[in-house]
Amino acid sequence: MPLPKPVARKPKTNGSPAWIVTFADLATLLLTFFILLLSFAELDAAKYRMMAQSMAVAFGSSNVLADGVGGSPLTMIESDTVSLPEPTEAETPELIDERAAGQAPTQVPGGVIDLASRLIEELEPQVRSEALNVSYDTEQVVIRFSEEATFRSGEAALKPGMVPIIDRVVEVLAACSGDVLVAGYTDDRPIVSGRYRSNWDLSAARAVSVVHELVMNRKLPAERVTAAGRAETHPLAPNDSAVNRARNRRVEISIRDPQCLAAMPTAELPVEILP
Repeated sequence: MPLPKPVARKPKTNGSPAWIVTFADLATLLLTFFILLLSFAELDAAKYRMMAQSMAVAFGSSNVLADGVGGSPLTMIESDTVSLPEPTEAETPELIDERAAGQAPTQVPGGVIDLASRLIEELEPQVRSEALNVSYDTEQVVIRFSEEATFRSGEAALKPGMVPIIDRVVEVLAACSGDVLVAGYTDDRPIVSGRYRSNWDLSAARAVSVVHELVMNRKLPAERVTAAGRAETHPLAPNDSAVNRARNRRVEISIRDPQCLAAMPTAELPVEILP
């Protein structure tokens, strides 16, 4: 009787199947990849804001903000101000004044204000009647006499009523320093006179008449005073009407860089500032 053929048996193996090794390697690589992504996502907030501001400048935007650092996409937001990190104790903000020096308000010297105040107080009736006007700028005070109150038409002799007024001007100027310039002006119409050749002669003669009264009593040193005839030059208004021509016919006493000695009560200044 023939013997039965032996049955082949599969050899027994110990451990995990071979495919599990490949799967484990893939899982490890995936884990490493996600850890790398997470490390990129964790940004420093301060550095992120600096980067955002740089991008704002590059894109021409006033401000760049994020809805969550490392979590949401970058959002561009237009704004009038730039969001900056809060200053710490070590970061003391520095204020820089970038205004130009020419933008500062003009300062009128105290001597100019003082002299103008004294003249207004001394000549208040004449100022109110518009027989004369007191004005000033940063360098000088100007007393402007109208022709109607000072001279007759075509003449250089002072009206008698002007002498006491000029005497009061001398009393004020005697207590203050500063060079005094007396200038006569006319309108543009040629003069018809046998005594004066032109408006230059007439304006100079009127200025000399005022200077004579200023230095006559010797309270005002003659070396401080100068006379000038300026005819129709430097008009206050166009010579196109009788009113404007009358305004241009005048005598001005200008006191440059005045400094007054004793303090006096300051009057209200209804005066005009020279342009």
